[in-house]
Amino acid sequence: MEPWLWILLAALCFETTWGQKISPVPGMKNGISSREGEDVTLRCNYETSDSYVYLYWYKHQSDYEAPQFILWKGARSYTGQENIPDKRYRCNTGQQESELTITDVTLADSAVYYCALEFHGDTKRQRRCTKT
Repeated sequence: MEPWLWILLAALCFETTWGQKISPVPGMKNGISSREGEDVTLRCNYETSDSYVYLYWYKHQSDYEAPQFILWKGARSYTGQENIPDKRYRCNTGQQESELTITDVTLADSAVYYCALEFHGDTKRQRRCTKT
């Protein structure tokens, strides 16, 4: 029998600015489970009036360690730009959502995952984060 994996996608926001929002997709707030070897897709939604958007994904496995960077990917006017060092991860971004797919999951993938939004409004960089 293969062990079940628990992956949590929760919401946490900071640097509040009017009209900018990022959140986990309904139904993922309580986490998801999978068997080893399967693919898992996590989703978060975002709202911003800005056209220049980057989405970041992080993995947090322990309260004693900082979250680990997984990838960033551009959206809207930054479509086509990305940095995905580990090819086990895939990311699709749209006008209001980001999907992280983890291929061939293992027990080591059990963690809390964060989706973060960076936008460039009025030439200032601003960031938001959601725990997914």
